[in-house]
This record gives sequence, structure tokens and C-alpha cells, in this order.
Amino acid sequence: MRKFEKISFEEFSKYYKSDKKLYEEYILPKRMTSHSAGYDFFAIDKFNIKPGEIKKIPTGYKAKFANDEMLLIVVRSSVGVKFNVRLTNQVGIIDSDYYGNSENEGHLFVSLQNEGDKEFVVEKGMGYAQGIFTKYLVCDNDATTDKRTGGFGSTNKKKEG
Repeated sequence: MRKFEKISFEEFSKYYKSDKKLYEEYILPKRMTSHSAGYDFFAIDKFNIKPGEIKKIPTGYKAKFANDEMLLIVVRSSVGVKFNVRLTNQVGIIDSDYYGNSENEGHLFVSLQNEGDKEFVVEKGMGYAQGIFTKYLVCDNDATTDKRTGGFGSTNKKKEG
């Protein structure tokens, strides 16, 4: 059940030109060795981040996994160490109910900030972040019944009704 998928071409076209070839050729996240914890995220197209700049990157991915799991998103260690580029939220936490939401299908985004003194250039196909699946626990007296109503940031929105 745990897997990465491409977003639909319709969702893809909101962030990248309506280029069917580009859509078909970008690759899903993958582990680079048999003992890697993280699945590398690869750039769909070239992008640059100037020193001090923040850029929100549409990955083209969505992830499906069990209800008692989460997907952590972090920068690849080489990106942080060599280029001083960080996630703006330090660690991305993706909940299982983000998948297939009505706003964006569960499209994953990575927000990066260049804290270095040189422009950070990511070539098409280069790994820049990684996703790690992990289990989580809840309190014995947890009684949460609210359901996700949208996409990115929707769990912080006031519920209507």
C-alpha cells in the first residue's frame, strides 16, 4: 500500500508548462542504495535559488501510505552541508489523509531557502530532498474525529459548522 505516484497531468500543468513529454519523463522518488532510509526527490526541471531566496518546489509526487504512518521530508544531507540550503519548515510532515485531497490530489511541495552565499542551481533530474516513511503513535485517550477538508495547511483552518 505504501507508494509514490505522479500527480495527474491536469495538476502538473498548474505548475509546469502543459508539456506531456516533461510529465512522462520525470521519475518517482527512489532509494539510492538497499540500506537508504530516504527516497530521493528529483527535480522535474532546472531551478535556481539565489542567496536569501525562498522557493516552493512542486514535486509532481503524491504519496499513499497507512493511517498510522507519516512521510517526513528533509533536504538531502549534501544539499544542506555543501550549499547551506534548508527546508523553510526544517522538517516536512505529511499526514496519510493528505493523499487525494480535493484541493490538489495530495501534491507534495518542498519549500527551500538558500542560506548560503552562492546561487544554488538544481539541474533537471538532480536529487534535492528525500522522503522517509515512519510509524507514529497516539495517546491512549486520543479522541480526534476531525477529517481533512483540503490540501496544504488545511489542518490549521477553522472548521465550519
